[in-house]
Amino acid sequence: MTTFNILLVEDEESLASFIQTELKFEGYQVTWANDGQKGLEFFEKNEEDYQLILLDWMLPVYDGITVARRIRRKSDVPIIMMTARNQTTDVVIGLDSGLDDYLTKPFEIEELFARIRVVARRAEKNKQAVQMLQYESIRIEVTKHKVFVHDEAVFLTPKEFGVLLELVKSAEVVQTREQLLDEVWGYDFVGQTNIVDVYVRALRNKLGYSDAGALIQTVRGVGYILRKNNEA
Repeated sequence: MTTFNILLVEDEESLASFIQTELKFEGYQVTWANDGQKGLEFFEKNEEDYQLILLDWMLPVYDGITVARRIRRKSDVPIIMMTARNQTTDVVIGLDSGLDDYLTKPFEIEELFARIRVVARRAEKNKQAVQMLQYESIRIEVTKHKVFVHDEAVFLTPKEFGVLLELVKSAEVVQTREQLLDEVWGYDFVGQTNIVDVYVRALRNKLGYSDAGALIQTVRGVGYILRKNNEA
């Protein structure tokens, strides 16, 4: 079996020790850093060795958001944030910084294992995905995580990219908010399906409300669909 290496960046020693012990018991290899600077140093020295990063938000030296943003400049390695910050604005800031998942403390270790499995499956699925998708003026280079509208590059955050990818893959078919949460986030935000609306608004803005953004249409009470004519 291929070794699955995890970089754990957590300053609370007792929690880090517990997580590290449980992960190793499950067969994962774990490297622990107790502040953001060390976490970045470990990653930069052994970038190709890590399949996942578990990251606290409130860290000494560099906080978790800074660490995530710096890693995202050079790598698509999956990142799960573990934090006590649970406001919707915090979740949005975190996901916009390139996180793949957001786990609120305190949590059960079984939930962390489940999140790790989902992120690992998604990463493997992305590796095997088709290389390019097109719908009208929107072109997605899947493996490169690049989006173009009329051949002009459009910068999207990882979650914006994920939502658009699901809509393009299922063009002309309605996607419920729950389906988008399951596919893009990998689990349901209980009581927070409106977070999908936040990302759709951002997508429409970036793609152009009067152009490609207009292709993303709302189906009231259900979700969203990518199509040319408004039939809702």
